Amino acid sequence: MLEELHKPPIAVALTYDEERPPHVSATGRGLIAEEIIRIAKEHGVLIHEDPALVDSLIQLELGQEIPENLYKAIAEVISFAYSLRNATLSEHPQEPEQP
Repeated sequence: MLEELHKPPIAVALTYDEERPPHVSATGRGLIAEEIIRIAKEHGVLIHEDPALVDSLIQLELGQEIPENLYKAIAEVISFAYSLRNATLSEHPQEPEQP
């Protein structure tokens, strides 16, 4: 049980550009996972914790599109991320940049 409490973090970053299915853009365990998470937070990227999903995604190669059996789970995460972004933008609209 103590081993489970100190399990090193695992992170998988996905890229989705509406041109193709989401694909793996970064994976890591331990210190690399911590760096992936730090960079994501620094850039305001949604961090979604789902141990079962990350266990499936960590098996994929960099650049590999997510398999069809994960479409629904990933679509839910992307939908949630877009709804959060839209809610944030409506609460705090950005002013146009001045030339």
